[in-house]
Amino acid sequence: MLSHGIKQTGNVSLHHLSSLIAAVLNPWVATGILLLLAFFAAYMNSLSWADLTYVLPATSLGYVLLALIARFVLHEQVSPLRWLGIALISAGVGFVAGGPALTHHPHPEEDIPAEPEAELSRTAAAPK
Repeated sequence: MLSHGIKQTGNVSLHHLSSLIAAVLNPWVATGILLLLAFFAAYMNSLSWADLTYVLPATSLGYVLLALIARFVLHEQVSPLRWLGIALISAGVGFVAGGPALTHHPHPEEDIPAEPEAELSRTAAAPK
């Protein structure tokens, strides 16, 4: 999306602010920026519950999707070397995903104190 939008806007220079603003306001570029922000939000959320060694290879599947979209939607040429890289990334993701999970989450019942009402009544009934 970003590539398609930037190709539509032409040359963008930091010295000409109007061309930069026009590029950012292009619907394709704006959509690409919003999708990047959504990706980073999802990435940060994923890192909060899984190991980096699992999340990072899983996000590498984006390279596979990007190449497929570039080839079949945007009709761009994807070199055989890039397809080889995509195959290696896919094999690596499969290898890592097949391994043991190293992140252990506490069970929800371990976080909740046992009978909070009983605890309150004991402290209220305690002699002062």
